[in-house]
Formats: sequence, C-alpha cells, structure tokens
Amino acid sequence: MKQKSISFCQGKGSLAHNNREFVAENIDRERMKNNITFVHQPIEEAYEMLFAKSTARYNARQKRSDRKIKGSYYESLFGCKPCNTVKTASDKRKSFYEDIVQIGTKDDSGFNTEDTELVAECLKEYMTGFQERNTNFYVFNAVLHMDEATPHIHLDYIPIGHYKRGQDIQNGIAQALKEMGFGVGKDAIARWRESEVEVLNQICREHGIIPTQPQKSRGTLTIPEYKEQKLKTIELTEYNTQVELEIAEKTKQRDEILSYQPDYEKTYDLEREFQQMCETLGGYLRNPISAVKNRQQIEKLCGDMKKAMMKSHKARHKAEQTYYEAVKINNQFADENDSLRERNRSLSGKNSELNKEIRGLRTCKDMVDMLERALPTVYDELKRQQNRQYYSERRTPKKKKSFELE
Repeated sequence: MKQKSISFCQGKGSLAHNNREFVAENIDRERMKNNITFVHQPIEEAYEMLFAKSTARYNARQKRSDRKIKGSYYESLFGCKPCNTVKTASDKRKSFYEDIVQIGTKDDSGFNTEDTELVAECLKEYMTGFQERNTNFYVFNAVLHMDEATPHIHLDYIPIGHYKRGQDIQNGIAQALKEMGFGVGKDAIARWRESEVEVLNQICREHGIIPTQPQKSRGTLTIPEYKEQKLKTIELTEYNTQVELEIAEKTKQRDEILSYQPDYEKTYDLEREFQQMCETLGGYLRNPISAVKNRQQIEKLCGDMKKAMMKSHKARHKAEQTYYEAVKINNQFADENDSLRERNRSLSGKNSELNKEIRGLRTCKDMVDMLERALPTVYDELKRQQNRQYYSERRTPKKKKSFELE
C-alpha cells in the first residue's frame, strides 16, 4: 500500500478563483476542462433560500419598525451586497467558510503521476457524502481542481444554526457545530475537522492508500510568502545537513590520522633481531677460515639485515608523514569549520529576518482585526446620538403662562 499525506485546511474563500472566473499563473488552461463542479449556486440565491422566510418571521414579530431587518439578511449582517469573497460581520461571523481538501503532494500524486486519478476518485467519493454528514453546513459551491499541480477540492459552505432569541435561523458556525454534535468552545471546529479527516482516511484505505498525519495549513501567510518561507527553511535544513556531513567526514579523517601510533613493540623486536643478526655476523667474521666456511650464511644474513633496515626506515617515515599530515589536515579542518559556521550564522540571520517580516504581517492583521472590532462600537454610539437628537426634536415645548399686567 502507498503512503500519502492528507491536507485539510481552511481556505481564503475566493469563488471567482474556485469557479475559474479568472485564471492564475499556476493554472494549466488546457486542463481546465477536467475540473469537476459538484455544486455551483450564487451566494445571494443560497442566502435567500436559507434565511428569507426566517427573516420574514422575525420582522412580523417586531412592533417597532426600527427593530426590523431592512433589506436582505446578508446585507443586514455584512453591510453590503452579496459578493464572491468572504465578508466578516461585526460579531466575527463570516459570509461563508471554505475548506481545501487534498490527498498526497505534487511529487507522489501530482499531474502526470500514476496516482493522479486515484486521489481524484477518493476526493470525489469524499465529496459525495459531505452534505449528508454535515446537515448544518449548507454547501453552495464545491469544485475539484484538476488543472493545478495536485488534485484538490475547494469546499464552500454556509453554517446554519437554530436560535430561540432573535431570528430563529441564522448564520452561526458555533451553533451549527453544536447541533451536529461537536460540542461548544474553540475546540469544536478542531473536533469536526478530525472527524472529516477520519472519513477521508477510511476512503483512502479502501483504495489502497495509507494516510499519514494531516499537514498544517499556512495560517495567515499568502501563497508567495508561504512558499518563500518554506523554500528558505528547506535550503537552511539542506545546508545544515551538508555542513554536518562535511564536519563528520573531516573529523573522521583527522581522528584516523591522529589515532595512528607506531607499534613500538614491533620496533623493539626488530631492533633486538637486528642486534642478534649483528652478533651472529660478528661470529662468522671472527677469522678468515670461518668467513670462507660460512660464506652462504653470511650472504643470507646480510640480506636479512638489509630488509630489517628498510622496514625500520619505512616505519619511521610513515610515523613522521602521519604526524605532518595530521597537523596539516587539522589546521585545514579548523579553517573550513570556521567558514562553514560563518555561512550557517549568515543563513540563520536571514531566516530570522524573514520570521520578523512574517510577524510584522501578522501584527498588521491584528491591527486590522482590532479596527474591525472597534467600528461597531463607534457605529452604535453614533446611532444613539442620532436617536437622542430625533426624540429631542419630536418633543413639543410647553407654553408658559404670562403674568404681565396690561
């Protein structure tokens, strides 16, 4: 069985991109015909179908006209006409939510790999049962993209909650998750995602795929920022690995040289043997008669003595050469190690600068969120001032009695 990663993350929510109303650079126009549209309903039509009757019931119960919802439910929440991008209300409700579902990567399941159609079939099977499993998430747009690097689904839905106060049917993801049995609190959405990932895992297993842990999303980073950060991280990791391998190789080479020690016991044996040969030769040469008589032994002994001298010379040369090479390589290793560490510090500094830029982007986003939270407060204060002025103008001033004498 094949192992593949599972990606289930929140998308930005651009219906124009999902429905190919505009074509980005990473899209293959020739493969756009292979995309599969599961659902394609205009968002204004979806809101009208889901909330119009509930809005009418709410307005019918109101005795004061200023409490009635003016216009459509969408416009009352988001202050604008329905559009193809996600809008956020003052209470943080979003006009719709998007999840991106993908199996595998471009390397093991991308275009022109043998598993492209396999993962596409798994995604289609997953999409088939989504609406039935998630009764409170109304899917109004869902597309399987086959024209990018890897097959994936853009799944856009509106959460539906039922309430006792206010409008009885509203856009509310917390209430929708609660009604579907995922509890309350900030972990409810995580529990729902885990449940959906498990459904996807089961589908993969049935098609001969072993699913691995879900991949993390890119958070608030844009695609170019995310790719740049990931590329920098990969480059730094590869470079650090290369540095570690080079250091390990040089260290091993240095240790092998430094660990060499001449075998002094063999040297001492050789010296004793040579001394013994000298004494034997001296005995053969004690007089001319002995020298002539032992001529063959003398020739053999001289040959052995010559070999012993050559062996001793080589051992001494090797010891001297090894020490010289050890010093040379050790110095070279120290220089290269300093250079590698300097380059490593440089890359780490660049990585830190990149992380600072990312934190700056997140800070900007937090400031925007803070301003969005402050706007409703300012609006409410202006509304109260307008109401006070309105009721003040409607009061009829009482006439004062005149006590002047005519």
